Amino acid sequence: MAHTHHHHAHKSKITMAFWLNLLFSIVEVVGGILTNSTAIIADAFHDFTDALAIGLAVLLEKLSGRKRTPGFSYGYKRFSLLSALGMSLFLLIGSGVMCIGAYNSFVNPEVMHSEGMVWLAILGIAVNGFAFLKIKHSQGYEHDHNHSDDTDFNSRAIMLHLLEDVLGWVAVLIGGIVIYFTNWYWIDGVLALVIAVFIGYNAIQNLVRTMKVLLQSVPENVDLEQLSNELIQIEGVESIHDLHIWTLDGNYNIGSLHAVVNSIAEDKQNAVLSTVLQLMEKHKIQHPTVQIETSSVADLLCFKIIPAKYNDIS
Repeated sequence: MAHTHHHHAHKSKITMAFWLNLLFSIVEVVGGILTNSTAIIADAFHDFTDALAIGLAVLLEKLSGRKRTPGFSYGYKRFSLLSALGMSLFLLIGSGVMCIGAYNSFVNPEVMHSEGMVWLAILGIAVNGFAFLKIKHSQGYEHDHNHSDDTDFNSRAIMLHLLEDVLGWVAVLIGGIVIYFTNWYWIDGVLALVIAVFIGYNAIQNLVRTMKVLLQSVPENVDLEQLSNELIQIEGVESIHDLHIWTLDGNYNIGSLHAVVNSIAEDKQNAVLSTVLQLMEKHKIQHPTVQIETSSVADLLCFKIIPAKYNDIS
């Protein structure tokens, strides 16, 4: 019951971070207009997209917990990829628009209210820093008590978003102070450009990671060569083939393989199967499918006996 209570408390803190980001992005838009700061408006866009990302994380965490259906035999975990793909494209387009605005602000700098920039930056650091520390505390609890990888993954992603926001506001704070003492208004355009490029860079990285999952590449946290080498060392295993590992949503990994064993008793075959399953679990494969074949059956079906090397595995 205590774990359930803290799990709900963790979700409530993520929900709080969503509302803080959403409401503060509105404050930023108003503040950016009043201070005539392109950098603040750019960061408002960043905070708004972060709020959407956090909201989607909360929604998809609930959705991914639904049971499998005849129409979705793996469940709803992969729905998160759709939001990740859409969000990345949205951020890329937005960063392009912001780059144009930042360039215009740099070429034709306008007078802005530097004191307002400083106070907004201090408020931004306080709001995002508070949300970051809250989620970091609850995420640490989740990790210590072995909650789901999905929850842990979402927490880390949200913490990264909030940390980016804090750093963005630190840059705005420094820019506001410099403008206050020097009247170098072109710095606002430079800050806006840096924020836009930073958003675009992270959007491209997220897009690449999402596409790797969609294209069923081997998960980054699974060493296929190491796994195959350890499999072939299991007593009774002569060779392996058709070893395939992919991930459903970036957290939930699926694997399948055929293991050829020598002519051993059925009970020993079961022991080999159990060892293979334990080894796949050790390598973070949550959904393993294993077929055990004897040497005679493999020869009869013309299965190729393949050495345990990554490049040789079909």
